[in-house]
Parts: sequence; structure tokens; C-alpha cells
Amino acid sequence: MGEIHADHPHQELLPKSYKKPYTCDGCKEPGIGFRHRCDDCDYDLHKHCMFYKSTTRHNFFPNSTFKFLLRPPGLRERWCDGCGKPVRGFVYHCEVNGWDLHPCCMNLPNKLKVDDIKFKLRDKVSKKCFWCNKRRLEGSVSGIRGWSYVSKCQKYHFHVYCASEMMLEGWKNESYSNNHDNDQPAPDSLALALENLELPIKGRSRGNGSGSSGDKFIRIVKMFFNVFVGILLGDPTTTLICLVTELIR
Repeated sequence: MGEIHADHPHQELLPKSYKKPYTCDGCKEPGIGFRHRCDDCDYDLHKHCMFYKSTTRHNFFPNSTFKFLLRPPGLRERWCDGCGKPVRGFVYHCEVNGWDLHPCCMNLPNKLKVDDIKFKLRDKVSKKCFWCNKRRLEGSVSGIRGWSYVSKCQKYHFHVYCASEMMLEGWKNESYSNNHDNDQPAPDSLALALENLELPIKGRSRGNGSGSSGDKFIRIVKMFFNVFVGILLGDPTTTLICLVTELIR
């Protein structure tokens, strides 16, 4: 059964799943797989954008209350204090302190366990990100450091921004995006787009050496992105997750 959303009150949105990438009509961020959709309006929402909380709090802002807004407040451009990306649609906003969070970023868990490695979401870090090799986000807005997942052993560090960019590169292939209708799964085209993706893991074991230690590093990175994709997109297809992680070699 479908449900009504405040931004789409005239018709119910139905839960559907296609392999075609889409842009969420709520937060304006990319998605793939599971979504809540109106075929008549070509309107799609992420799970986190469909089921929102009117007000909520976040551990990194213990004294702040966030309100869910359909549009960013004010006229100036705003950025998510979680991932550092622009806010262009649905947002959790703190009126008192001016914080902004994408719905998907608001729902990122504080702790993750990947195999035997424990990760914690942090807003301050001392290590360089595996993807960009920097502590601060490349070209980030002044005052926005962006969150990171850092392992307890300190060997693994990923900016949320960089992890999401790495994930999204798998379906930014222009020929794939433009040659298929939104309501038609296209697994062969998706696989082709991902096969052409070069991920920066080959030969970068971060000083862990070769052999079993290097293999474990790559395996943990694969598993991390498996988990991260599932969280960020709400409920993506298992096929997509497997394709992404198998391409990290």
C-alpha cells in the first residue's frame, strides 16, 4: 500500500525497486534501487526522505533541536554539516545554531561493526581519509569539516563525503543513465557502468604490507562499502552492493 507525503499530498507514493539510478525529489541527492514512487508524476523519494521525523536531535549537536523542512531556509546557499555537500531540498535544520543535515546523513549510525573492525562516526579526526588522502574535505566550505568513519584501530578512515562519492561513481556512466526508462531494470547496463569504474584501492594498503595483512585491508574496505551503501540508500538491491564491492580489488 502507498502513503501520502507532505511534499506530494495529491497521490500516494508506492514502494518500488528498480536498478535505474534516480535523483530523489526530496533531498535532491542520487539514489538507486528501492524508493517510494509516483509513476504519474515521475516523483521518487529515498526511504529516509519518505519517513521523516518532525523534530529530532543528533549526538554531535546534543543541545540542538532539528526541524524537518521541505525546503532549505533563507536565500543563501547552505551545506550539510554531516557530509559537506550542498543542501538543495529536504533538510533537518536547527534554527538556533544554523546546523543543516541531509535526511540520509541524519540517519547515519554512530557506530558500525565490519567483520571484527569497529568504526565510529566522528566530527573531528587526526588521520587522513583513505580516498582523498586529506584530513579536511577537498574544497570544503569554511567551518564544515564533514564527518568521518574511523576504525578503533585507526587503520581505516573514510570521510562520509568521500565514501558517498566513491559509491556514486558506479552509476554516473552517462550512457547508462540516458538510455533506459526509469521503470525498466537494466542490470547489464549497470554492470557495464560499474566495470568501467576504477576505484583507488589497488596498491594502496596504507602500509599494511602484502600478503594476508594487505588482503585483510582490502577485504575490510569492501565490507565497509557494502554496509555504507545499505545505510546511505536505505534499502538498495543486494545485486548493486555485490557489484560495487566486487569491483574493489
